[in-house]
Amino acid sequence: MSAEILRVHPDDPQPDRIDYIVSCLQQGGVVALPTDTFYGLAVDPVNLRAVEQIYKIKTRQKHKPLSLLIASVSQAYELARETNALFDRLAERFWPGPLTIIVRAGTKLPLRSTAHTGNVALRVPDAAIPRAVVERLGLPITATSANLHGAPECTHAACVRDQIGERIPLIVDGGPTGRSQPTTIVDLSLGPGHWEILREGAIPTHEVVMALQR
Repeated sequence: MSAEILRVHPDDPQPDRIDYIVSCLQQGGVVALPTDTFYGLAVDPVNLRAVEQIYKIKTRQKHKPLSLLIASVSQAYELARETNALFDRLAERFWPGPLTIIVRAGTKLPLRSTAHTGNVALRVPDAAIPRAVVERLGLPITATSANLHGAPECTHAACVRDQIGERIPLIVDGGPTGRSQPTTIVDLSLGPGHWEILREGAIPTHEVVMALQR
């Protein structure tokens, strides 16, 4: 059975359609939706059965933690065990935007949602649809890319349909995403004052370094 396609305005999401997406997530469904980089697979991260579904859909290795989309910096403070000045600099400079920050996870997230690493990767996307879903759900949502392992990431809904449309119940069509590069990933979980750029993506390395060293 193919996924339902739900069209949602990318800049001014219709509240009734956001409610529909949230109800699907609350029932344990996996929803593909646009972010500011690629389309991602969203589930409720505290629903472990739904989290398992993502690993199955993507044939993803289970030791890799899932990234989470949040609606605001204040939500990051609730999910992280602790933050520091480095985190504050990055969040102030690059959020909302294509920067993923890895921090030590707080107690609100099940260990399984961190792939038993104790770390969580967070970001506030520069995209109205996922932020509206997070605000309405009252929880972060997962953000792993909506593609099969080893296949190209998707920048439009038709690509998601073609790759995994038989495996998920709902694809949110918010038009093409704004970028075709992945997020830049910075790891701040290494201890006070330590950081590492794990992947250069839409934000160049030198911009991250300048923000951290200011």
